[in-house]
Amino acid sequence: MDKTFDPKSIEARWCAAWEQNGWYTPETVASVRGLDREQAPPYSIAIPPPNVTGTLHMGHAFQHAVMDALTRYHRMRGCDTLWLPGTDHAGIATQMVVERQLAAQGIKRTDLGREQFLEKVWEWKEYSGSTITNQMRRMGNSVDWTRERFTMDDGLSRAVTEEFVRLFEQKLIYRGKRLVNWDPVLLTAISDLEVESKEENGKLWHFRYPLVDGKLTDGSGYLVVATTRPETMLGDTAVAVHPEDERYRHLIGKTVTLPLCDREIPVIGDDYVDREFGTGVVKITPAHDFNDYAVGQRHGLPLINVFTPTAHINDEAPAPYRGLDRFDARTRVVEDLDKLGLVEKIQDHKLMVPRGDRSGVVLEPFLTDQWFVDMKGLAERSLQSVRDGRTRFVPENWINTYEQWLGNIQDWCISRNLWWGHRIPAWYDDAGHYYVGRSEAEVREKHGLAADIALRQDEDSFDTWFSSALWPFSTLGWPEATDDLKRWYPTSVLVTGFDIIFFWVARMSMMGLHFMDEVPFREVYITGLVRDAEGNKMSKSKGNILDPLDLVDGIGLEDLVAKRTTGLMQPQMAAKIEAATRRQFPDGIEPVGVDALRFTFLALASTGRDIRFDASRASGYRNFCNKIWNAARFVLMQCEGKDCGQDGGEVELSPADRWIVSSLQKVEAEAAEHFRTYRFDLLAQSLYQFIWNEYCDWYLELSKPALQQGGEAAQRGTRRTLVRVLEAAMRLLHPLMPFITEEVWQRIAPLAARKGPSVMLQDYPQAQAGKIDEAAEADIDWLKRFILGVRQIRGEMDIAPGKPLPLLLQNADGQDLERLKRLGASIEFLARVEPPRVLADGETAPQSASALLGAMTLLVPMAGLIDKDAELARLSRQIAKLEGDLAKTQARVANPNFGKAPEHVQQQARDLAARQAQDLAALHAQHARIQSL
Repeated sequence: MDKTFDPKSIEARWCAAWEQNGWYTPETVASVRGLDREQAPPYSIAIPPPNVTGTLHMGHAFQHAVMDALTRYHRMRGCDTLWLPGTDHAGIATQMVVERQLAAQGIKRTDLGREQFLEKVWEWKEYSGSTITNQMRRMGNSVDWTRERFTMDDGLSRAVTEEFVRLFEQKLIYRGKRLVNWDPVLLTAISDLEVESKEENGKLWHFRYPLVDGKLTDGSGYLVVATTRPETMLGDTAVAVHPEDERYRHLIGKTVTLPLCDREIPVIGDDYVDREFGTGVVKITPAHDFNDYAVGQRHGLPLINVFTPTAHINDEAPAPYRGLDRFDARTRVVEDLDKLGLVEKIQDHKLMVPRGDRSGVVLEPFLTDQWFVDMKGLAERSLQSVRDGRTRFVPENWINTYEQWLGNIQDWCISRNLWWGHRIPAWYDDAGHYYVGRSEAEVREKHGLAADIALRQDEDSFDTWFSSALWPFSTLGWPEATDDLKRWYPTSVLVTGFDIIFFWVARMSMMGLHFMDEVPFREVYITGLVRDAEGNKMSKSKGNILDPLDLVDGIGLEDLVAKRTTGLMQPQMAAKIEAATRRQFPDGIEPVGVDALRFTFLALASTGRDIRFDASRASGYRNFCNKIWNAARFVLMQCEGKDCGQDGGEVELSPADRWIVSSLQKVEAEAAEHFRTYRFDLLAQSLYQFIWNEYCDWYLELSKPALQQGGEAAQRGTRRTLVRVLEAAMRLLHPLMPFITEEVWQRIAPLAARKGPSVMLQDYPQAQAGKIDEAAEADIDWLKRFILGVRQIRGEMDIAPGKPLPLLLQNADGQDLERLKRLGASIEFLARVEPPRVLADGETAPQSASALLGAMTLLVPMAGLIDKDAELARLSRQIAKLEGDLAKTQARVANPNFGKAPEHVQQQARDLAARQAQDLAALHAQHARIQSL
């Protein structure tokens, strides 16, 4: 093996080998391993499809690490395992990218027409579509690339058409004029998921609406309404009061004059009105507000839309306002009402403003003809599947959120005014009648429409989520009853974030139950969000995004700054982002490799909690890789070309050999349990603890006496244990760290008598209770504490590690003496001590440094071991320096101006002061001990 671990060369080699050999494909795996697929339990995951023209972000990398760990684990467990890859066409996002490219050339999509524009989008898809799949390959994702799907490939396009036609024929889809979230720049309806509502500063305008007949109890002849959107008053069709409001209920049924519009609108009573807010009177504009729409439906109010699709005032409004942009109309309306003396007051007001997450513009509730899915019955079946346990959420608390949303579900608007996407299979004749079918030919045949009757297909496309709702079964071949569909549906688990539970998880559940009569997944593992080290959400605008491949390969500071400050929506943030980046990464980002990054994600993956990602943590796990590499090199140096028991022969196992084998059984059992419960954080912790602490730090040292001083059978037994435990550890760790484990396993496996082309095709280790040896574990625990006691004395007395020490034992009991007899050679070898002498009862010990081991005391006589005066002088210098450092830190913390620093900076200073005080106390205690000698 090379002297140092080089992840980049190893990753490239094994990525190619795994895929080229077909080891991600279930059929090939079964053939190589000699498995009967009919007898093997199926296990499948359908990857949440990333945007086809996107790039890999930290959220992808995190969730893919989880899915790949599950996939590799179940493949090694002998399951017929499929991780199915694919990408999403991402209707709005992709169309926006291409439109911007065309705009840079002075071209609009309408200049090209639908067909030519779609050719441009397909060209872009072919150009950039492989970026994210190549990044997934780079991360070692063991998906079956031979089954890769795209939401607009021929098969999935056919499935979406089938979905729409069947739901329409079952009267679960209808076309209607309703309010939708409308983007006046993209000119399309968008889903609630694509709406970002943020608090912004605005105004609250109070207008007077004159009563036609009647007065208030105070004698005034008008009602005062408050609005944050004055321009919409042009479409008012009522004013509403609470039916039990004493101030106004006598006016219910009367009318007011709508200013500027020369028409009367009724006063209605509705419980929707909050009597305590404002004047207790609200204007009702059913065509431009979701709540008002519901009020309008209850009271049969007319719907007057005063906006064009581009949010300009249309011809339904009075002539002076027609053609104005909505915000220009707002200014004009307020000015005209003020001239009429109808502005009561204007207040500053904070309000939630809905903006499109793609365009950034203020959205409008807009009345338009759209296609909708009737959700009530579909939602009830999905709810029942969760309640009866057919689908299980991990963690379970997400069930409450799921039930709350489905219990209050609204019909789903599935049409989007986009060209890129699945075009709606509906055709219209010149009279405005529409016909739904799988093709125009089917429509004509079904409805008896002659060839000379002109039909035009609906210009709109489906909401991207409408196709994604079929993902778990359309990707397996539905609507055909394919072998894959029979084999792997329902899928085993869905790994996804909480932010799309409603918009994707629920819709997959509903469509799976409706079309397949079975849930689409048995379990839903909900991950948290990946945040930065300070807990902030990662975003381009904040400049705190990390590219997972920059962590894998490393990136220089200047390149990192450029990457974070280029293409900002708010260029004025660039200086602040640059300063923060230079402060956080003064040397750029050092490469850690794929394995260390994956292990970091999994080590942080507490169920349902957001991850605070700290790049230094990944660097720490790069050290873990180095530790494994160096351990493997030591084992190979001790075992290659030597008898490791592959061919039999007498073996003698030391207590250390039996201990490490016993410990291995326990970590194997823990691994199985942690995989079962999705506790990847505990799994990573268990494997790290066993490999780093038990195997590398302790067992490799404990093996040296047998290797250097033992007989033939003892050496054979220890070499066999060294290679077998390391080989099993590589299989245990493989699902989390695939590359280094494959590289090490290839060298170690032959010595452990394991055969096969890859570690990923081996059996996952299973605990064997018969190999647990509690006596050996107790012996080695005692031995470790003995050695640590001696090392503690060396450290406190500043005695060189290689200097042999005299050692006395006081108050040793019978078990201590028996263990001393059996383990004495290991103690002398590893602790670097002379043969220990047991003090007789009543014998006075000389002046010694000591450490306790149960009731027994370890004593190292100090006479002649150290230069007392020199040691006291050294300690005095250390004490003086540390006292000065502590005084400076305490002065900084006590400075009133320091209270203005960020809280995390203040806490770091307080923690430093506490550590310095603790170290100072230890130095004083050490000084006192030396002084007493």
